[in-house]
Amino acid sequence: MLRRIKRLFSNKKIENVLITPYRSYGTRNHLYLLGRALDDIPLEIVQDHSFFNTLKTTYKQFDSFEIPHAKIELNIPDFLDLKTEADSEGYFLFEQTFEKDLSTIANEEGWVTVNLLFRKSEDSTPSEERKHFQGEVLIPDIKAEYGIISDIDDTIIHTGVTSFLKWRLVKNSLLTNAYKRIPFKGAAEFYKKLHLGRNADNKNPVFYISNSPWNLYQYLKLFMDYNKFPKGPMLLRNFRTPFDRSIKPEKPHKQKEIINILNTYPELKFILIGDSGEHDASIYTDIAAQYPNRILAIYLRSVNHKRQMNRVKSIVTEFETTPILMVDNSIDAEEHAREMGFIK
Repeated sequence: MLRRIKRLFSNKKIENVLITPYRSYGTRNHLYLLGRALDDIPLEIVQDHSFFNTLKTTYKQFDSFEIPHAKIELNIPDFLDLKTEADSEGYFLFEQTFEKDLSTIANEEGWVTVNLLFRKSEDSTPSEERKHFQGEVLIPDIKAEYGIISDIDDTIIHTGVTSFLKWRLVKNSLLTNAYKRIPFKGAAEFYKKLHLGRNADNKNPVFYISNSPWNLYQYLKLFMDYNKFPKGPMLLRNFRTPFDRSIKPEKPHKQKEIINILNTYPELKFILIGDSGEHDASIYTDIAAQYPNRILAIYLRSVNHKRQMNRVKSIVTEFETTPILMVDNSIDAEEHAREMGFIK
């Protein structure tokens, strides 16, 4: 708060450049990378944080100092050089189609590392004004058997979105250390098996979608990595305040992101994983109806909310295009996946 007050009366000089690229995805000939430019220091979340420090860290995630219209460069040595400019909130996007094959420089898991550079102005020199950061883009292997698109909230990690007045959602997401968050039992192991697939090649891409704001990206990324979920692109959304007058998206965030993935990989079929707590059942069945030959199965984790469960059951019962399974745990989903031949 003190720093924010000081900035009101200063010349808004940039103190600490922090470029945060979000794990993204692309194809052999198309790169897509979203990120944000902030005037801040890297977030530190440690296992032994006290409640007070956890609360302080949460506050810092939302009290961000963006660098409006920051000039960012993307470089892959001997391969690609791109430039872009961030918007008024510091968000930037690199999207480019080219003839070169990105898969030739990907690692065994399909990840391509890119270098990101910040420049104060077009005429600045490659000196102290240039700050270097790295991002990652997933290029799925052509040998992938299928892809997995999974919700995060109440599918991988308990958030309490259906709780009274959303109190559990606030407590779990904002007041609990990422190291202390407990994933649903067996979830990481199930996702690993899907990632391995029938041939145990670690080739099947896993995409994670959440309605959480980008402000929680580092928190969720730490949780996923610490609990050993397969590494994959994470697709969150912009944080909208009550004063936000920008046009709201026509489609829900999850639906838009899933359709983008399906259109990016037209030859790949997918398994969708979500929960029965909010709108996953409606969104997933709508997508399966729109892409009847692309969705192999839908797994919905049951939540402790009678009205929601009854609503979801009515949707599932009437839907016949794609196999849908409502599960209480990962073991049930794993058994079905094995029967369907998705895993060994």
